[in-house]
Amino acid sequence: MSEPSTPLMRQYAAVKKEHPNALLFFRLGDFYELFFEDAVVAAKELQITLTSRNKEKGIAIPMCGVPYHAAENYIAKLIRKGFKVAICEQMEDPRFAKTLVKREVTRVVTPGTAADAQLGAEENSFLACVAQQGEVLGLAVLDLSTGEFRATEFRWGDAARRVREELLVLRPREVLFASSQPLFEQPKQPIGLSRAKGSFDSGGEKHAAFAHDDTARGLGTGQAISGAIPRLASVESATWAETPLEDCVFAPDYAIPLVENHFGVLSLEGFGLAGRAAAASAAGAILHYVRSTQRGALSHVDRIGYYERHDCLVLDAVTVRNLELLEPLFSGSGDNLTVFRSLDCTVTPMGKRLLRSWMLRPSIGRAEIERRLDAVEAMVRDLVAREELRRAMEGILDLERLLSRVTLEAANPRDLLALGASLARLPGVRAALTRFDGARLRKLHDECDELADVRERIAATVEDEPPLTLSDGGVIRAGVDATLDELRDLSRNSKQYIAQIEQRERQRTGIGSLKVKFNNVFGYYLEISKANLQHAPADYERKQTLVNAERFTTPELKEYEAKVLDAQEKIVEIERRLFAELRAAIAAEAKRIRQTALALAEIDVLAGFATQAANRNYCRPRLDDSNDIEVVDGRHPVIEQLDLSGVADRFVPNDLYLNATTHAVLVITGPNMGGKSTYLRQTALIVLLAQMGSFVPARSARLGLVDRIFTRIGASDNLARGRSTFMVEMTETAAILNTATPRSLILLDEVGRGTSTYDGLAIAWAAIEYIHANTRAKTLFATHYHELTELAGRLSGVKNFHVTVKESGGNVVFLRKVAEGAADRSYGIEVAKLAGLPADVIHRAREVLAEHESAEKSAVTHLARNEAGDAGHIQLTMFTPLSQKIVDRIKETDLNAISPLEALNLLHELKRQME
Repeated sequence: MSEPSTPLMRQYAAVKKEHPNALLFFRLGDFYELFFEDAVVAAKELQITLTSRNKEKGIAIPMCGVPYHAAENYIAKLIRKGFKVAICEQMEDPRFAKTLVKREVTRVVTPGTAADAQLGAEENSFLACVAQQGEVLGLAVLDLSTGEFRATEFRWGDAARRVREELLVLRPREVLFASSQPLFEQPKQPIGLSRAKGSFDSGGEKHAAFAHDDTARGLGTGQAISGAIPRLASVESATWAETPLEDCVFAPDYAIPLVENHFGVLSLEGFGLAGRAAAASAAGAILHYVRSTQRGALSHVDRIGYYERHDCLVLDAVTVRNLELLEPLFSGSGDNLTVFRSLDCTVTPMGKRLLRSWMLRPSIGRAEIERRLDAVEAMVRDLVAREELRRAMEGILDLERLLSRVTLEAANPRDLLALGASLARLPGVRAALTRFDGARLRKLHDECDELADVRERIAATVEDEPPLTLSDGGVIRAGVDATLDELRDLSRNSKQYIAQIEQRERQRTGIGSLKVKFNNVFGYYLEISKANLQHAPADYERKQTLVNAERFTTPELKEYEAKVLDAQEKIVEIERRLFAELRAAIAAEAKRIRQTALALAEIDVLAGFATQAANRNYCRPRLDDSNDIEVVDGRHPVIEQLDLSGVADRFVPNDLYLNATTHAVLVITGPNMGGKSTYLRQTALIVLLAQMGSFVPARSARLGLVDRIFTRIGASDNLARGRSTFMVEMTETAAILNTATPRSLILLDEVGRGTSTYDGLAIAWAAIEYIHANTRAKTLFATHYHELTELAGRLSGVKNFHVTVKESGGNVVFLRKVAEGAADRSYGIEVAKLAGLPADVIHRAREVLAEHESAEKSAVTHLARNEAGDAGHIQLTMFTPLSQKIVDRIKETDLNAISPLEALNLLHELKRQME
């Protein structure tokens, strides 16, 4: 950008120089304008018209703009694409500016610091930071829109993998890290500001949004690359913006005092961060970044918690995806097919976020779970009181995010009015809570502050229907400030006041033709004709002489003139001051408001659990200290709610029994579409719901607490990322076998199907043996390898189960009932027939199946540990099955020692055996 020649563009250039890595929204009247390269990028990303301003030294300046009243929508679009946006406001009314209007940046919005209403109500907007101190990785996350702030640490070894898993579950919008310790692989093509999609780099600090792919050179083992933080590989769903910061920001002697000063403490011991320099440094770096981009005191960020990942039931990103907790596995299948959407009965935004948090981090504390269940049971028993409570909470808006806007000095008059209206619902909530028994609900009642003083101050200060912005005036009620009332009266009644002066001066002077007039040169003045000059009082000050008249002024008129001309500017100024005072007073009560918001969120979630339990006939799970899972008539909480047509298609409940000794591994066989995958998923979801504190979809359930749920269900090729179905499958299986504990729950579906039959069977066989002998985790293993059912006779903890079918007239009916014992066959051809394959294909498939069944059965003996021989190199060929005798003869032949004639004779002999 060349040196600007106009004052306005020089002002723009100065502001842009301070924020080179952000798109600058420059306020000009009723629009935010963007210039130069910012305009080119914004026009492309927002699909708005790119124009040009008057030329600077012969070169047209690219520009585009958006209306100020719609700017938040446009800013949100840019933030979702990974951009930073600096908002430069007019700091004075242009009508009263003597020279160039004063402007300054009031906030910088980044993907991780967006605190606006554009955020999804049920989802946190986390800003994450990874810091390295010695051999420890610290991770801190802050949701600036709600004030949620927590941190943890990971030691070397598997630290990189665990940080990766945590980030994938948290799904932050932005990740901070030290510039000398690159965290992620850079994209293959550098992304610049002029052609960015979700990223930009205009010199200096980079800020880019990457969809981290599986080809990234991740260090799952925790090895260091040249002293850098281990680079984290990711799955295709992980997209966040990256922002490197200067190394000094992460230095403990700088970062840790930032945290201590923010919370006003001498030590971080009370937050669990004492002696945890990596976690505290990450938290300090976040505070540094937020303070450099936002206004306000951050008083709503009033606490930070240290947590260990194993403090809850651990769910990795693969399990979250496979269980369809938040998103459906297949695009286009609808949000209602997720567990979250199915269970969400909350009526407040805070409740939705807490439900999501409990779903991703179920409790492992039996006492905590029982307290939640007690509260749910109390609400289930009293329908009238429960519905009264839920109605009282309806209309409560997002207290956490409204508070965030207040403390960040971004709240407008309507935000405060919305906050006041929400607080007005609190007395009704507290009254409804008194109808329930139980320690947990009484505690929540006490934590739910009515905040009457805050509500009353808002109501007494802000008009019922205020304008959107303070510059429009009319925000503050009459009676709040005497000076403001006087100025308003002056502004509204200026003509009447002038008429009163005119009438009074006529009576005083006896000049009936005296007039009070106004012009832009002299302002207000009294005009007296030449014939009446002798009646002019001595206190009149001559202002101008005309041919037929004289113009005068008086001290009163001059004072009034000053008041009238300055009234509107002063009105806006006073309203801004009073509004800022109100906002500051509310921010001072941030701790009380946030505590109330947290209490409301929990009340909302528990009431939602009770509503679902009552409406869907859920039961209270019984928790004990065993390592068992016993479910009677268990159901899938999502699938049972689908609109199934016909009695035959109604959901079929199933029983389940798992323990650590006799029923540690259940091998489940049966046809596709028979319900194996549903049985696996519903088991995991019943455990998950129980440890969230919810009733469960079953007639009865008895559970020992689970520390982690693992799933390996289905796979899709990821060729663009360099990973096939089988590689994804093996990677996920390896993570399970290496991490599971005796208190884990493992769900494995069709392990080994991504490779050849014998390789897949061998891997599946060995995996079951390993789980049984080493991990001892409770496991459901669904498979089409019927050979695996022989393990039940070899291993004491393995049991066979199958999904039942009924054959009728050459067709099959899926009964979807799980029964003990192995299935006699897979019915794959019958399923293919139902799918509509041509009759010739079905007929030929039956022929090939008959040929293979005899050859395939012989492979089982080679998989037993104490069996002689080596089956590792036997590869079952699809359409030309070979007898074992022929295979053995070929293996015994030394091709280097045989003559051509002997080879021909051998080939002839083998061909004759095949006929």
